[in-house]
Amino acid sequence: MTAVLEARGVRKVYRGGDENLVDVLEGVDLDVARGEMVAIVGASGAGKSTLLHLLGALDRPTAGDIALDGVPYASLSAPRLDVLRNREIGFVFQFHHLLREFNAVENVMMPLQIAGWTAAAAEQRAREVLAAVGLEQRLSHRPGQLSGGEQQRCAVARALVHDPKVVLADEPSGNLDHAHSARLHDLLAGLARRFETALVVVTHNRNLAERADRVLLLEGGTLQAATAAKAMS
Repeated sequence: MTAVLEARGVRKVYRGGDENLVDVLEGVDLDVARGEMVAIVGASGAGKSTLLHLLGALDRPTAGDIALDGVPYASLSAPRLDVLRNREIGFVFQFHHLLREFNAVENVMMPLQIAGWTAAAAEQRAREVLAAVGLEQRLSHRPGQLSGGEQQRCAVARALVHDPKVVLADEPSGNLDHAHSARLHDLLAGLARRFETALVVVTHNRNLAERADRVLLLEGGTLQAATAAKAMS
């Protein structure tokens, strides 16, 4: 399969409090195809969230290249990177970050309105995606009126509403109980294929990792193929 998201030799170095340089990522290579779900696992502090931020153009690597659909991030201006993040990348975090004064439809519409869609078109699309995540009966509910699992499914709908090329999820079920986590895990795996988006998920949850097409272990600053059982043993 042709990769939609590519990383080559990605390195990230930070300066520590003692002024010494710390290599968090030491040469990461990654390819993710459209419709593929890839789980990245590893110990706390291994650099998983750092890698996700680089893949999402939220930060720049110290060295190496990242490209989306063949377009290197390094070739894009700051305004073009803003457009890329808004229109071509979806983000799901451990906390849903929904705006509490808006209902589910209004929260999901927001990325489209920022991108210039009319209110009518944005609302229609938001309703369609909310139905796809099983929230068609909760459209007018504000975040405080939704369960934790429903809030996170609303956040997933918001990430998918603009038909992104890749969705990046950082511990998406970290705040959910077992039952809501299991439903979200099934949802994420199915939506990656249904919406034909590349999905990269960082997780400590073995059940979520087992639903991925591939599991990659981030260790020693590099990625290597693994099974969920081996990586989390």
